[in-house]
This record gives sequence, C-alpha cells and structure tokens, in this order.
Amino acid sequence: MVESSERTDPMFPLLDDAQIARLAPFGEQRQVEAGAVLFDQGDVQHGVFIVLGGSIELVGISTGGEAALMTLGRGAFTGEVNHLSGRRTLVKCRAREASSLIEIGRANLQRMMQTDAALGEIFLTAFLLRRAYLITHSVGDAVLVGSSHSGDTLRLREFLTRNGHPHTYLDVERDPDVQTVLDQFEIRATEIPVLICRGQLALRNPSNAEAAECFGLNAGIDENGLYDLIVVGAGPSGLAAAVYGASEGLNVLVVESDAPGGQAGSSSKIENYLGFPTGISGQNLTSRAFVQAEKFGAHIAVARSARALKCLRSPYRIELDDGGSAQGRSVIVAAGAQYRKLALPNLAQFEGVGVYYGATAIEAQVCRSEEVAIVGGGNSAGQAAVFLAAYAKHVHILVRGAGLAETMSRYLISRIEASRQITVRPRTEVEALEGDGRLERIRWRETMAGTSDIHEIRHLFVMTGAEPNTAWLGGCLELDAKQFVRTGADLGADWPLRRSPYMLETSLPGVFAVGDIRAGSVKRVASAVGEGSMAVQFVHRVLAE
Repeated sequence: MVESSERTDPMFPLLDDAQIARLAPFGEQRQVEAGAVLFDQGDVQHGVFIVLGGSIELVGISTGGEAALMTLGRGAFTGEVNHLSGRRTLVKCRAREASSLIEIGRANLQRMMQTDAALGEIFLTAFLLRRAYLITHSVGDAVLVGSSHSGDTLRLREFLTRNGHPHTYLDVERDPDVQTVLDQFEIRATEIPVLICRGQLALRNPSNAEAAECFGLNAGIDENGLYDLIVVGAGPSGLAAAVYGASEGLNVLVVESDAPGGQAGSSSKIENYLGFPTGISGQNLTSRAFVQAEKFGAHIAVARSARALKCLRSPYRIELDDGGSAQGRSVIVAAGAQYRKLALPNLAQFEGVGVYYGATAIEAQVCRSEEVAIVGGGNSAGQAAVFLAAYAKHVHILVRGAGLAETMSRYLISRIEASRQITVRPRTEVEALEGDGRLERIRWRETMAGTSDIHEIRHLFVMTGAEPNTAWLGGCLELDAKQFVRTGADLGADWPLRRSPYMLETSLPGVFAVGDIRAGSVKRVASAVGEGSMAVQFVHRVLAE
C-alpha cells in the first residue's frame, strides 16, 4: 500500500483549507463509518470525494483478489477521467476509519472545472495522471485473452488502447499463467479472443460495440431529446468541434464508429503540429482532446456508427447502426477518410494477421526484429517507417511513383534518408500476398525493371491514398467526382436559401463538413483542428437564424 502523497504530488495533491472552502458549495458533506464502501468497481452513480477528516483507501480488483493502491487523508480527493465521462469506476473505495467527506457530483464537478480555472487544473492534471497510472499498471476491469496470430485479438487490443481503457493482456502462446484464467472461466483455447469483463462475464470474440457496452464506454444517447449539434466522427476535426461547441454552451453529441482519433490517432508521432516541438503521438494528442471535450460537457458515444442522415427537414436525424437514432438542430460531418485497400483477392484473409492499417505500439511489438514493408508515400507512411525502424529488423517503403518528394514532408524524408534501417523502393507495387493462416510472404514488382520477386516478409502496412467515408450520407449532400463533400463556394446552383452558404457548409443548410471528408481540405492535423473549431462559429449563426 502507498500512503497518502505529499502536497506537491500532482497525481495525488493535497488541497489546503482555502481550496476546500471554495469547493464546499459544489458538494454535500457526508459522514461515513469505518469500512463503509464509498463506491465499488463498476459503479457509476457517485461523485468525487474530498477528505475533510479521517482516511479512505483506493483498492484495485482483479481475478487474483483485492490490492490496496493508495490511502487518502485530509485534503486528498478521489476520481479520474471516468468521472468526466460518466463511465464506470475502475477501482473500489472504502473508509479506513470514520471519516468526514465532501461529495461532488459529475455535473457540479464539470461546473467547478469550468468556473474555477486554478482548481480545475489541479483536478484535471490529477485525473490524467491517474488514468496513465491505471493504464501502465493494468489496473481495471478488463482482461483480454488472445493470440498474436489472431486478427480479432489485435482489433480488440487496439480498441481498448485507443479508448484509453486499462486492461491486462494474456497471450495463450506466451503467458504461463493463462491456463488458470481459461479454466476459471471455462474457456477453450479455440474460443479466443475472449474478453473478461469486470471479472464476471467472458465475451467470446465480441464486436467493438459489445466490448463498449460491457465496459460502459458509451455515453447515453437521448433519442427523444434534441441536440444543438451532432458531430459525426471523433478525429481531430470532430474533437475540435466538440471542444469549441461544448465550451460555448452548446448541447453536443459526438458519434464515433470506433475510437477517438481517426487516422491521426494511430500515428506514432506527429512532429509538425504547432506547440509540440519534440512531437506528440496521435494517441496522446487525441486522448487529451477527448478529455477536454468531456470536461466541457460534450457527450461522446464510441463504437456507434452513423448509418444514415435523414435530411428531409430540420431538425436532422442521424440513424445509428444499432437501430437507435439522434436528432440535432445542426450537424458537423467529420467522418474522415479511410486508406484505400490494395486490389488483391486475398487481402481480407490477412488483415490483422500480417496486414495492418496503422502503426502503433501494438503493431510494433508484433513485428519486433522482423522485416516489414510499408505501402504509401505520404506523411502517415513516413511516420510509420521512422517509428517502426526502432523495432523492426528492416523497413521497406514501397512507392508507386518516382520518390517521396512530392507527397511527404521534408523532415520525414530527411529522417528516412539518414536511417540505415529504411530502404525506399520507388516504382514498386505489391502483386501478391501468400501465407497459411497469416501473412508469410509478399511478392512485389519493380515496374521500371519489369521484374517481380518474392520476399519473406510477414508484416505489411498499407497507407495509401484515402477514400472518403461518405456512403452513409445516402445522397443527402452534394459530393465531388471523388465522393468528397462539397462545401461553401464550391457548391452548385441548387443551394436552397437566399443567403449564400457559409464556409464549410454543405448543400444542406445547417450541415457542415470538416477535415479529410471535405473536398479540397488540406490533409493535416492542424488544418483539421482549425476547420472543426471554425465550423462551430457558423453553427452559432445557423442556430440564431
């Protein structure tokens, strides 16, 4: 057990009497007896507790039992980022002795963080550091039993990681204690991947939506209510719209099909984003934006895909893949784009077991000390190459064109040229994939020489040109020849209102498009963030009409 920290510890700071007095109006005072459980793992209906007298302890719960994590005395407080989102609690809390406490509910906690900047910074910093601790030490309610030879295992690991949900991963080929867990839950090795939820429920190869439901990752959607703004997609542009919309008083719902971050969330390191001179991973950048949006009260639902936009009249209705729906007075379409898939007949067979569309720490572990190939010549491919070179035996970049100069930032090209671990292969295309159950070999063709060779490479990263995610729009919005959404001055003559369309406004008044899905957008994180924040200003004008 760790005793209560020093006052200067940012993860467990101690509030002084003046700070406690400022917090008191936001909460209710409570008296509890020794041994009383303030909240259990999996609980939702409780607030943040501030200790006035006595002491309480935080307890981690796993399949192996309970373990005391931290003792909190006067001036300390409970809570982490789940208290902003309303998700289930990952730890247990009980009184070590008779104690006097202040309990602040979620709504008042958000109000305090928005109105008292100094106290808000203390709480938010502590919450972020605590979540990082829980992730690093796998403290929580999730155990994933899987295999490095399973594409669905990789999918679930990425889903939990990108949603910032702490979990323990047990590999059936590597972990000696995995059989004990399998026996405890009566799981056969042929049923993996299996996700053990809250130490009670074993889900056999669940979908991302089923995993999100089990762990309470989704914000509740008010199907009978009316949102000021619905944002479809939680990439950089969608998160920026959520932050600015919620911070300016709008009732905002964000619907995300997978996990916050979009393509940027899977980027190993972004070095040309303003304000981060040493770079920042896409996961860190977008997870901070996610917490920031929740701090201001945005509702964010993950693993919920938009299936259709009903555009006959305002308010507009978004139909969801689970049969639910939501309606909003305005909509920002930020559903992004997806990497084009290679035109190979057996590509799907190897997806997740040798073919990948993102280069994160999870993929890096899988291909450690092996040769890898990357298809693509843009910044995403360059970032992946530099990142993977630190893990892989060698990295091959396959480019259809003559080189990288026209499609990749100069700083990445310089890194690639300086690395002995990376070889650029211009005018080269993948012709075939081979393997039994997982990728074992790649055949690629050098188009200038007209020769084809087979290479014993088991890991291929596909980062080619992007295709917009617009199929779900069902003809509601005007698209260009490449199926990107037209906006503003690029719209045709069918604009229905007397006023001109606002910048970023689509052919449907009150519906805006931002980021990679928009025709003519600059495919950079900074410009996506700018478009998302700028669109909110036009939303205010529409709502005032």
